[in-house]
Amino acid sequence: MLFSQLITKLIQDTTEKSLPLFGVELCLCVTIVLMLLVRLFSADRVLPACITAVVGAAAALTCSWLQYRELFAQSAPVSTELFTGLLIHDNFTVYFRAFLSLFLLLTVALTSLTGIPDEEDGPDFYSLLFGATLGMMLMASSNSLLMLFIAVEMASVPSYAMVGFLKGQKSASEGALKYVVYGAGAAGVMLYGISLVAGTLGTADMSLLSERLAAVAADGSGGLGDPELRTFALGLLMILAGLAFKLSLVPFHFWCPDAFEGASAEVAGFLSIASKAGAFALLVRLCISMAGAEGAETLLTAFGVGLGVISIITMTLGNLAAYGQDNLKRLLAYSTIAHAGYMVMAVSAMVVMLSDTAAGDVSRSVASAMEGLLYYLFVYLFMNLGAFAVIALVRNHTYGETIGDVRGLISQAPVLCVVMLVCFFSLVGLPPFGGFVGKFFIFAAVFNAGSSHSFMYVLLAFGCLNTVFSLFYYIRVLKTMFLETRDEDARPVPVQFASWESAFVLTLAGFVILLGVAPYVMSTTANSAAQALVMLQ
Repeated sequence: MLFSQLITKLIQDTTEKSLPLFGVELCLCVTIVLMLLVRLFSADRVLPACITAVVGAAAALTCSWLQYRELFAQSAPVSTELFTGLLIHDNFTVYFRAFLSLFLLLTVALTSLTGIPDEEDGPDFYSLLFGATLGMMLMASSNSLLMLFIAVEMASVPSYAMVGFLKGQKSASEGALKYVVYGAGAAGVMLYGISLVAGTLGTADMSLLSERLAAVAADGSGGLGDPELRTFALGLLMILAGLAFKLSLVPFHFWCPDAFEGASAEVAGFLSIASKAGAFALLVRLCISMAGAEGAETLLTAFGVGLGVISIITMTLGNLAAYGQDNLKRLLAYSTIAHAGYMVMAVSAMVVMLSDTAAGDVSRSVASAMEGLLYYLFVYLFMNLGAFAVIALVRNHTYGETIGDVRGLISQAPVLCVVMLVCFFSLVGLPPFGGFVGKFFIFAAVFNAGSSHSFMYVLLAFGCLNTVFSLFYYIRVLKTMFLETRDEDARPVPVQFASWESAFVLTLAGFVILLGVAPYVMSTTANSAAQALVMLQ
């Protein structure tokens, strides 16, 4: 093919096929450019940056909804490769685009209510926020190992700056520095792992990993005694290290408590949810891309069991470490670590079932595991953001974020207390809140995977025990808010029922309850995205 023909084909692929399906990301890119122009010409004094951010986030959400309505209305799942195969557009991608767009809009609304960032720093902050969200959307649609690395770094670099965005605060600078150092190390390890996997299999295309892995396994012994498979396993572990950093899984969790404590509650809430969503989408795609590799079932089963072991350690450490925390953001950081462990349970179950050749057709069971993960992520959006929103609103009045600052808060701001109760009980997994349904889906998937590997029953037992463990430190905060007397010298928190702040947090709590009592609509959507990914593998 001549060079001119190659360029013509590339232009046609980009303009006719890729860009029309890339509308959500383009909305974010346009908003970032507008933010930079607003900053350059000081137009933010006339048009506040938060308004531009709201319009950009709303446009991205609208575009996501249009793609969702078009794709999910079709009788059969459709998968389209974008930009010569670097990205992929399917039901799974559209689900996460809509998820991240909705969360972005809610985060911008929260920052507008709390006043962080201020008017002077608004364009810079929202540029970083939209840039990180763009990277997370690319993580969800990555179809190449090279794109995997680029997307992770696009999501990570703006996050480093947002953690240290509170100028003049030592804790923010310390948290950002630790985040950068750990992030740089994880990125280097992940990049080396990508080079090992791509070099061993001869491709960076994730859609070809299963086929190439089967060919490598057929040429050797099929176990870790084979040098090629051993190299592949090492590379896979290194890639997992990079993803584990984004998910704050043990032992790559050290940055999380310090970064959350140093960052504002708004940024901590964003990192605790959006970062997890993008990383889990990427982890699921990577696992699915290796499914069905004949001859490598033992290796993949070991990988699934290893994820289960990491899940047990992560949720146990997260829940136990949260007991002694006095800072609410640090407590929720360890809670975030624990919930990452719960969600990894679903991925572990999925990999184990995909590797069980004796089980026959396991597509329905695998889809149920992914459905549980997608549903839990959606509920986690509202319950975790609700908790961080309450902390941010209390901080605006008390200038503190410790448990002592919410002591006896029921006497001054009952709305905030009720919302925190709903969010915390949902985080525990108590009915009738959405967290109960999400955990039930995940635990049911792990139980079903027990027929493929008995270790899944051990994983399920630890998941149930950790649910009980988590109840105590959540109850500790609620006891302080509802049952103790507020200090006489404590700053007042005059958040009235008829206010925008109350409307925002009550909306989040309302969705948490709705997803618990009427899970059908959301579970159907999650199941459709999961089924489509399984059918297209």
